[in-house]
Amino acid sequence: MGEVNAVNAAKERLRRFAEHEAAGISPLYAHLAEHAADDDEIAGLLAEAGTEADAHPTLLFAVAHRLIQADPIHPLSRYYPSLGGMDGVDGATWPEFRNFLLERADRVRALVRERFTQTNEVNRAAVLYPAVARAAKAAKGKVGLLEIGCSAGLLLGMDRFAYQYRLPGGEQLAAGPKKTPVGLHCAVELADGAAAPAVPAKLNVAAKVGLDRHPVDAQDDEELAWLEACVWADQPDRIRMLRTAAAAQAKDTPELVEGDAVNDLATAAERVPEELPLVVFTSHVTAYLDADRREAFVTALGELAGRRRLWWASLEAYEAGLAGVLPGRDELAYAETARPTLGLVTWENDTPNAQALALADPHGQRMTWLGG
Repeated sequence: MGEVNAVNAAKERLRRFAEHEAAGISPLYAHLAEHAADDDEIAGLLAEAGTEADAHPTLLFAVAHRLIQADPIHPLSRYYPSLGGMDGVDGATWPEFRNFLLERADRVRALVRERFTQTNEVNRAAVLYPAVARAAKAAKGKVGLLEIGCSAGLLLGMDRFAYQYRLPGGEQLAAGPKKTPVGLHCAVELADGAAAPAVPAKLNVAAKVGLDRHPVDAQDDEELAWLEACVWADQPDRIRMLRTAAAAQAKDTPELVEGDAVNDLATAAERVPEELPLVVFTSHVTAYLDADRREAFVTALGELAGRRRLWWASLEAYEAGLAGVLPGRDELAYAETARPTLGLVTWENDTPNAQALALADPHGQRMTWLGG
């Protein structure tokens, strides 16, 4: 892609991010993305990412967040609640942000080229849990978890998290252990005709493995700082939960494997004892693969399912996830809903059997349960 085209593509991503992902959720990032979408220089910094798929607006904002973490007395920090800032968006926010990045343009470019968005959003476990628990129930015993695109693997601790699901009318469902430092909340709406999701109190997990092209050690202070920088700066509660989950992981450390989602899938799966039914899960990962690699990933899962019992819990944009195994559900398209779809897939006689279970908010705070 030529330089001009790369910048234009970055601007379009920033515009869509402002309108569909940050709007109503992050006033700071929506404001910054809206202005960056009309600014060739700032969009050009994002276009420096190693691949087109990596040039997501969250990478640019993570880089800015990390640089402000390192310079917390800069005036821009007053707009960053994560650093104690209490000012809302105003007329000076964008000029301050723009100048801050351009004054550090070389450092920004280096980080955009070196780093990747590493969103260990712990609350996504609240959305994944009903799907993983459904697979575990079908397995009738202990399971092994394999997270693809695991980053630091914090979601692999889902069996040790507590969950509160708020249903319409005020009813609440509880799951997970009662004594745990990580407590997650998710509001649940029910689609027409759908019953409430089944959320068993206990998830029996006997092995935990994560696969990532660049696994992150959450016990390393610098790497943890990057994970925190990837959290949206005006959502400090998410950062606190990240830190809590990272501390809890020190007592229940999964095995993290460096490798490719397709080429190294089988090798990572071998780290889970063969006698254990395998639950593979992904969340906001397959969109970073091009269409051919997504197809190859599903094929690799199918081949693996031919050798051992396997389920795939998918929390992805429909077009990048379930569409390959459950076509024709255009009403689930991310382009229409701006919400990822929770799906559960297993294979029978080499044929995928897929269910769409829910539509969720990107960070797991709420979902619409479809029933499956």
